[in-house]
Amino acid sequence: MKINWNYIKTFLVLALVVFLFGFAEKRNNNRKINNVAINFVDDENLYVTHEIVNKLLIQNNEKVKNASKEAIALKDVENRIDNHDMIADSDVYLTVNGTLGVTVKQRKPIARVSHQKAFYIDEEGKTMPLSKFHSARVPLVYHISEKDIDVLFPLLKYITKDVFLTKHVTEIQKTSKGTYNLQLRDVDFEVDFGHIEDIDRKVNNLKAFYQKALKDKKLNLYSKVNLQFGSQVVCTKKE
Repeated sequence: MKINWNYIKTFLVLALVVFLFGFAEKRNNNRKINNVAINFVDDENLYVTHEIVNKLLIQNNEKVKNASKEAIALKDVENRIDNHDMIADSDVYLTVNGTLGVTVKQRKPIARVSHQKAFYIDEEGKTMPLSKFHSARVPLVYHISEKDIDVLFPLLKYITKDVFLTKHVTEIQKTSKGTYNLQLRDVDFEVDFGHIEDIDRKVNNLKAFYQKALKDKKLNLYSKVNLQFGSQVVCTKKE
């Protein structure tokens, strides 16, 4: 029987490749982590610090630096970081040169509720604790409880996407009637917004009134601006 040396050579080459690959992978896994790189997405305002994230990386009471790459359970570390009250999402990965990389996306507050125990409302409409490291410049909300958040959230979200409202709205108050009043920056009047409905119409009416009153230098003549009457803006002058 004639021996096919080409098949044998091919088999030996494949076996060698598999061996080298396995050897390299084992050697790579046994390497120590020599650096930890933490990166915050949009890290303009840090509600959680690098030090806190470093503490979340600790496994079995041991720091990850100098641990073998094989010993790091990336998914467990990622879940632990994601469970922090200030963090929306994270990505944990290892590089070939022994760096443990961590990319962190923080939760974003869009309103602060003044309460016996104050809290933020984040961009997903969920409650978020205050941070001792940074105070967000967002509208203050008064006289609401957590059960009111779903009702108020569409207006809060609208404010974050509207340049005029983001610049001018400083406070939101729920009234005893279940309606809402807005307080604007640098003016004395209160905006009676009513129930959280017809937001586009009410905001457009408010903008039109504001620009006209600003042009006529009459912003400080009023004590209340009511947006609840269709296309009209009903103003109450100061006494």
